[in-house]
Amino acid sequence: MTKNISLLGSTGSIGTQSLDVAKMHGYNIKCLTANSRVDIIEQQVRQFKPELVCMMNEQAASELKTRIADTSTRVSSGMQGLIECATYEGADTVLNSVVGMVGLQPTLEAIKAKKTIALANKETLVAGGHLVTNLAKENGVSILPVDSEHSAIFQAMQGAPNKQSIKKIILTASGGPFFGKTLDELESVTPADALKHPNWDMGAKITIDSATMMNKGLEFIEAKWLFDMPNDDIEIVVHRESVVHSAIVYQDNSMIAQLGVPDMRIPIQYALTYPERLESPVKYLSLADYGKLTFFEPDYETFKCIDVCRNAIELGGLHPAAANGANEESVRLFLNGKIKFTDIAYLNNEAMKRADDIENFTLADVLEADRKAREFVLESVN
Repeated sequence: MTKNISLLGSTGSIGTQSLDVAKMHGYNIKCLTANSRVDIIEQQVRQFKPELVCMMNEQAASELKTRIADTSTRVSSGMQGLIECATYEGADTVLNSVVGMVGLQPTLEAIKAKKTIALANKETLVAGGHLVTNLAKENGVSILPVDSEHSAIFQAMQGAPNKQSIKKIILTASGGPFFGKTLDELESVTPADALKHPNWDMGAKITIDSATMMNKGLEFIEAKWLFDMPNDDIEIVVHRESVVHSAIVYQDNSMIAQLGVPDMRIPIQYALTYPERLESPVKYLSLADYGKLTFFEPDYETFKCIDVCRNAIELGGLHPAAANGANEESVRLFLNGKIKFTDIAYLNNEAMKRADDIENFTLADVLEADRKAREFVLESVN
């Protein structure tokens, strides 16, 4: 079946791989969005011929408009343009792969417009929580996970007779580039060190999140909302090879896992083709080539960001939004050489603890919690 896709965040790692999948299956790309990478999005416009493009950066939008004046593609800008792409009438599916809190509002608007959501923007559920899931239920909208771990859980659940048959979710983690390091050893690591991920090719922010293991904490919260599981029934296991992408445990203690080479085009494609499975651009997984697969308990003492997130979802309300906002700011500061690697977990935790206890929060509350958390991080550093 032909899909008409609005792709939010088309110039990043997930976005470019999503276009690989769309090209292979002949899907129509109706809208593209990016922040400021004009060169890349110009090439995408000329190849995929979208009807609408949004650049978050106003200057980039102006430059792109000039560059593609010979095409029929319309150019918009800012949050208003991003929402226009998320709700575009000609698209039936919105693949949200933008990085950060900027992804929340367009997701909410896309749900209101009754678009199928293929979600790679974890901040949407981390910060938005019940706002997103309740709105999706009200509008009869499916949220299909694109994160490799949540896609793996979703795929494994297809054989479950009912939710009650599932005892536990197991989230696997690569452990990032600093697996086995002590807290003292992490005091002096540089952004260049932290950006050397052993298995995945990802954007800078997500790669740093993997190095701190904040990404696994955020995914813990995301899994809670996607699959409506109690916190105690979500387990994290470090799996260095990134072949077992995650698993579920049934009540009889049998375990169903999804395996594949570490290539994001598998979960991207499954979200776009669900419930069908089609030929993929991803290579075949040879278990013999790997020889062995290893599993370890996470080192919670060294990688404190996991517990920042677990404590945030236990506290509930706006605490996850604050943890996420603080993390975005602290990662930016680390990448710019302003703070140490080990400062990230401390700042995230302190900002998270200061969040307001509002259970039935609104979008305005979430945005304010995000703002306050970022402000706290900046004031703590200056």
